[in-house]
Amino acid sequence: MAAPRGKGGAGAAPKVKLVKGGGGPLSTLLPWLAWALIVLIADQFTKVLILGYYQLHDSTTVLSFFNIVRAHNTGAAFSFLATAAGWQRWLFTGIGLTAAGFILWQLRQHSGQRLFSFALSSILGGAIGNVVDRLMHGYVVDFLQFHWDFLAPMFPGGYFPAFNIADSAITLGAICLVLDELLRVKRGR
Repeated sequence: MAAPRGKGGAGAAPKVKLVKGGGGPLSTLLPWLAWALIVLIADQFTKVLILGYYQLHDSTTVLSFFNIVRAHNTGAAFSFLATAAGWQRWLFTGIGLTAAGFILWQLRQHSGQRLFSFALSSILGGAIGNVVDRLMHGYVVDFLQFHWDFLAPMFPGGYFPAFNIADSAITLGAICLVLDELLRVKRGR
């Protein structure tokens, strides 16, 4: 004969403690994962447009200092290792995937820290966007190109290397990480 349900017996339902306002770790991660997904979608959508409407090295002048151009980067930032024999594709893919894993872990640990989590999720979306390019094409599609005369001593013709939405998100994330640390140090004083 089965034990009666109710207080204590073997067939008793387990007690569940409800915490008001708490949604668990996943609910605190969702806004940051959603932001990373928005960055990823915006990045990939713009790259699809560039690949569909531009041939390699095609360019459209938008402003006197800004062009839309189609460029392929087989390297990393500023075309670092772009002329290597092809192994860099897998190196940078591995680095991107490792960074994504680390960022997910950090977001789980610190999802309540808004600026820090915004920074990490921006970097996450950008890193995954560039990893997708490397896996699909073997290169990253870049298309935003700025040029000013004062850049000429550093960059040929004053043309800053072309970049994309993913790179912009990674840069924004890095700036926000520095700002977050400066604010943390200031609060600690």
